[in-house]
Amino acid sequence: MDRKLLIATTNQGKVREYKSLLKDVSFDLVSLTDERITTIVEETGATFKENAGLKAKIFAAESRLLTLVDDSGIEVDALGGEPGVMSARYAGDNVTDAERVDYLLLQMKDVPEGKRTARFRCVIAIAEPGGETEYFTGECEGIVPFRPAGKLGFGYDPILYIPELGKTLAELGPEIKNRISHRARAAKKARKALIDKYTR
Repeated sequence: MDRKLLIATTNQGKVREYKSLLKDVSFDLVSLTDERITTIVEETGATFKENAGLKAKIFAAESRLLTLVDDSGIEVDALGGEPGVMSARYAGDNVTDAERVDYLLLQMKDVPEGKRTARFRCVIAIAEPGGETEYFTGECEGIVPFRPAGKLGFGYDPILYIPELGKTLAELGPEIKNRISHRARAAKKARKALIDKYTR
């Protein structure tokens, strides 16, 4: 059997994306649910990198598996880079993706067209149990529309419009999204490291 790689998230949308993005690496990709890990790690870092590294090290130690974690979110220029690392909790705890989207659009209700630039940012951390942690970054630039569009993604995907494609990330099928998204760009770098370093 292939060596296990723990994708340390309970977000099934992320798990599905990683299983596609890393489908040709010689690892058996498993999730926290698969490994029956219920530990909750408080994200106390001030940056995506700090949060990703914190979670990767803790889950690698608990699982004794090579562990991949990402921390990601949306940064809106008109909001001074918010919600950033607070993306998942920006609208409060225990809210739906749709409620997060609505809350962010409410904060931007007075921001005019031409001033609505934003990006998704992703930092992947890969940690060895008791060993080193490596980091890989990716970004996806776009514009926040006035209304959400699309049902194909998750999180804030319905409100990052990609001008050159004329669609939001949630209107793109996985084949296109998994080429251009912030997570795809970070995962491409992580995939190379997994192949070059961990499968020799």
